[in-house]
Amino acid sequence: MQFSFTSEQEEFRSVLRRFLEEKSPPIVVRRLMDTEIGWDRDAWADINQQLGLSAIHIPEAYGGQGFSFVELGIVLEETGRALLCAPYFASTVLAATAILNAGTEAQKRELLPPIAAGETIATLAFTEPNGRWDVGGVEVTATRDGGAYRLDGVKSFVLDGHSADQIVVLARRAGSSGEDGLSLFTLRGDTTGLGRRALKAMDPTRKLARLEFRSVPAELLGEEGAAAAPFARTMTAAAVCLASEMVGGAEKLRQSALDYANLRVQFGRTIASFQSMKHKQAEMLVDVELAKSAAYGAASAAAEGDPDLPALASLAKATASEAYLQTAIHTVQIHGGIGFTWDNDTHLWFKRAKSSEVFLGDAAYHREQMMRAWRE
Repeated sequence: MQFSFTSEQEEFRSVLRRFLEEKSPPIVVRRLMDTEIGWDRDAWADINQQLGLSAIHIPEAYGGQGFSFVELGIVLEETGRALLCAPYFASTVLAATAILNAGTEAQKRELLPPIAAGETIATLAFTEPNGRWDVGGVEVTATRDGGAYRLDGVKSFVLDGHSADQIVVLARRAGSSGEDGLSLFTLRGDTTGLGRRALKAMDPTRKLARLEFRSVPAELLGEEGAAAAPFARTMTAAAVCLASEMVGGAEKLRQSALDYANLRVQFGRTIASFQSMKHKQAEMLVDVELAKSAAYGAASAAAEGDPDLPALASLAKATASEAYLQTAIHTVQIHGGIGFTWDNDTHLWFKRAKSSEVFLGDAAYHREQMMRAWRE
């Protein structure tokens, strides 16, 4: 397992950082988070035409670039740093990965190229109003109707679910429970019978939606009743990617706090010179660097197919969750009174830190998952 980046990967990071600093400054983030859709289609097209970010980890056979989770992790880290308002996590990380893990060869060739090109925005609907992140919480049912299927029930907290063109849905056979009877289905966002409503979320930079299925027709993705394993692999990959995104945001906040401490003067000297401030800055640095190590290690394990990946992914998610939120808290405190104001940009990353802490399961949930994975 490698823990260092190649010169090509570092150059890719530099190019991507410069691009996002230009395309996603805080003023643009504030504008987009106040819109209903939460992102801009022209900007999304620009991102994919110039850098092809949606195609990063999709194999070349399906219209992608064929890179590994290490490169995908770099993209997520930089988008987290820039707080990019775009359907990247929903479409590229969740939906595309689910299709790769569960779809047949024909389905991959049909569904993945438009996602890789950024022409189709997709998402994965798996959580429900009960708020559970595991398959035991799935209650949406799939009923066979001749050669097709119909879905009934409610999905909630669906990332970009109100604006997605393509939706991948996890549902179960009526009467089944646990990992039995689970299947993945695909349908268009404008399918008859599908109700979509944007939810009011604490983090306006990451839009969530509630989807209501009333006998909605859908197509089976992969094999019927065999979705438990592909879904588990998808959630593992998503945890790795979210950890990378969180360390990007945490590093941005840490640097912001340090810059402000070196600028703010009290009693004739910068507050960065105070011993208590040095201690806090050191603690933040250690927390963020440890989270980076965990995230980079998990991304490398995902790229290499390491059998310990489920445990490493949960370790990375738990570590990054705590580091990001604690760094956000420190950054607000270091900024003092201005750090609590709407005009200061710190609260944007603070809200993302809090929403990311619970998204895909909090630290306690992932520590339990980690211990289960290592016991197995």
